[in-house]
Amino acid sequence: MYDNKQFIEDMEYVSNAEFIPWYKLKNKTILITGATGLIGYTLVNSLVYTNKKRGLNLKILALVRDLSRARKRFKDIDGDTALEFVLGTVEKLPKIAEKVDYIVHGASLTASKAFVNEPVETIMTALKGTENILELAKAKKVSGMVYLSSMEVYGHPEKGHKVTEDKIGALSPLDIRNSYPISKIQCESLCFAYAKEYSVPAMSVRLTQTFGPGVNYNDGRVFAEFARCVIEKRDIVLKTKGETERSYLYTADAATAILTVLLKGEPGQAYNAANEDTYCSISRMAEMVAKQGGVKVRYETEDSDNSMYASTLFMNLAVNKITVLGWNAETKLKTCFKLLIDYMMHD
Repeated sequence: MYDNKQFIEDMEYVSNAEFIPWYKLKNKTILITGATGLIGYTLVNSLVYTNKKRGLNLKILALVRDLSRARKRFKDIDGDTALEFVLGTVEKLPKIAEKVDYIVHGASLTASKAFVNEPVETIMTALKGTENILELAKAKKVSGMVYLSSMEVYGHPEKGHKVTEDKIGALSPLDIRNSYPISKIQCESLCFAYAKEYSVPAMSVRLTQTFGPGVNYNDGRVFAEFARCVIEKRDIVLKTKGETERSYLYTADAATAILTVLLKGEPGQAYNAANEDTYCSISRMAEMVAKQGGVKVRYETEDSDNSMYASTLFMNLAVNKITVLGWNAETKLKTCFKLLIDYMMHD
């Protein structure tokens, strides 16, 4: 990756973000859970890169379930003195003797199939893991903690409405796929409770769908499937009408959003993170990617099992609250896909 021009440009983009008060990380230690996931991967690499560039003397503790997988995932920076792998899970958090100044909690099940097939694990990983991380944050008296939440906490907003942070929607606990968004709401509530009762500076970032370099080739999410179709020169096949509309976010922009909230956010608050300029339907996005990649779009909606898919959403996230902190997203949707496809072709 460090021979990849675009990857270096992404790292430069993050490290040059002047709206992030980097001085607050000087001589500090930051714990990142879900470190091998897409966002954790981008964040760890960005921090290692920025640490060298800015001379922060930062220590990065990356919590990982599988040490060999983590070393393979971070092969370009494995051995960097700023990075230390911590073997364990958020459900059974290992003892961390080091001081911890900041925490980014991103460990979570993320595959839609898991929400349907493993709803208990989806819920309990979220609840037990977040409780453990909040207890650690309380014990370590951290200066900031960010919980990575999701746009799905908003339920089913009406089409044409901007979704602000105070518009949490109603979600039925009797819909099996809601194991994911309801557990996210519960974890946000825990973060707010710890902030109010124990003065833990916990905040939530509600991310829209995020992608870019670092996505596994076999990732099951829709953006990865679209990219694979272009790479393999086969039609994009939609199992729904693709009516869901949402904004998207590039991985480097997600990293700057998380760091902005971590270092400048208000404890107990939640912040949307999305690129408003990317708002579109899945079908429109499919057509755009197909045209860009020289393939076609086909719809096969009859007799398809849609239980693993979220129902039609209109998730037009407002980002006024985070932009007040100085953050902005720059990467357009076409560029996101170009960079994703380039990465997946050469990974």
